[in-house]
Amino acid sequence: MDQQITPTGYFDETSCDLDAFVALTGRQLDMADVPHADRVLKNVPVYRINDLQNTLQGESTRRRLMAEWAAVLKDLSGVLVLEGAFPDTGPIDRATDVYNQIIAEEKAQSGGGADHFAAAGSNDRIWNSLQKLCLAAPDVFADYFANYAIDTVCEAWLGPNYQMTAQVNLVRPGGSAQQAHRDFHLGFQTAAECARYPAHVHDLSPVMTLQGAVAHTDMPVESGPTKLLPFSQLYGPGYAAYRLDAFKDYFEDAHIQLPLSKGDAVFFNPALFHAAGANTSSNIHRMANLLQISSAFGRAMESVDRIAMCCALYPVLLDKVLSWVAEIRALEATVSACAEGYSFPSNLDRDPPVGGLAPETQKQLMLRALEEKWSGSKFENALIEQAGRRQA
Repeated sequence: MDQQITPTGYFDETSCDLDAFVALTGRQLDMADVPHADRVLKNVPVYRINDLQNTLQGESTRRRLMAEWAAVLKDLSGVLVLEGAFPDTGPIDRATDVYNQIIAEEKAQSGGGADHFAAAGSNDRIWNSLQKLCLAAPDVFADYFANYAIDTVCEAWLGPNYQMTAQVNLVRPGGSAQQAHRDFHLGFQTAAECARYPAHVHDLSPVMTLQGAVAHTDMPVESGPTKLLPFSQLYGPGYAAYRLDAFKDYFEDAHIQLPLSKGDAVFFNPALFHAAGANTSSNIHRMANLLQISSAFGRAMESVDRIAMCCALYPVLLDKVLSWVAEIRALEATVSACAEGYSFPSNLDRDPPVGGLAPETQKQLMLRALEEKWSGSKFENALIEQAGRRQA
């Protein structure tokens, strides 16, 4: 992030300079800076995942790709597209069927709640779609998150042991657009509260979270795919600026939108100015699974019952291991989306580090159980015992 000078050590609306912002976001992405990309569209690098399979499989080549993706998210345009992130869209369709069923059930129970960005009836949202999919259809979850490209971009920005969360958004024809904003963490604070955090925390907040969206339907521009302003994540006072009318107006004039196909995914720095577009189509029900992935060192927005998820998912993964249909990296990607990958916080009196610097994680326990082919009951008992040791 560009380091705008702030004599007070804090950012607020007086720190914001529209001319500087316009100049910053007027940059152009050089294709030479994204050698793994297939092409650049409107300053957004597009990566054809089908062409990167060998790159993703090699340790050194994967690391170079991750370094490139991290540079895009941090220092370049702030957003990238994974074209064909799901080369086989079968898992997308199966998950969509489950999500539609969940939407119908939740509307029947509650009378129909609104997405928090649009009027009641325009959109439908499934909070914590990660856990709900896993518990409703663990076999579908296993196939959906056995996605090495998505695992790689998460690790590129956040490092290993990230925390996956997700929310499904279904925007119907006539669904309204959002206003430009930044996301979690500081993007979810009021302007007054945001201004209380020192400037260096404004620099820290974006590296704690990665925003992504998996297209569950084709998304032509008229259906309202996300409006994006490349390079805007570089603006230091941006958590104050996006709330100001002059910056909102400029965003509406300068933003870009890219059509997506079912199975594509877009990932962006949470400090990028962005907003969902209006669905002006007559018949497209735009569905995206919004992935919000957190650093192991941070706090996720949603609470997730990962013990229940692990217990539901383990028998499915064990069957794959026993039948030798599991590719190890896909298996690890699925476990990463489900289990807690970090050792802390814990009660170190009851859960001391043994043979290392930190106690065994939930993710490590699950992978060990799969490798040793434990029964479901043995794994569940070990998982519960581990959770008990971690309690205060």
